[in-house]
Amino acid sequence: MKQIEVQIMGQGYLLSCPENGTAQLLDAVSRVDAAMCKIRDAGKVKARDRIAVLASLNLAFELSELQVKHQEALTQAALASQVGGGGVTDDLGSQQLADLNRRLDQALQADGRLL
Repeated sequence: MKQIEVQIMGQGYLLSCPENGTAQLLDAVSRVDAAMCKIRDAGKVKARDRIAVLASLNLAFELSELQVKHQEALTQAALASQVGGGGVTDDLGSQQLADLNRRLDQALQADGRLL
């Protein structure tokens, strides 16, 4: 673990970070700083601890929305693959169509006419 110094709403913090996680941590710091500054700049809340709580709630809500959208996308992808995305379902359908075509050809072969 290494330590990096960051600024959030103008205040310095010394944070521990895994060796390969610096970019990800700096991105998180940037998001938190932006969320807190937005609340502070709106002028309704002045206390740093209340701003931090509101910012964390906003970020958690955004994360929850993304997780719901991700789960919906996974569900839609799973349904699409079952309906028409290939695999066993399509193979069975193709085989049934081929059998039906073969039987129709046999029935029409002798006469060559439908009526």
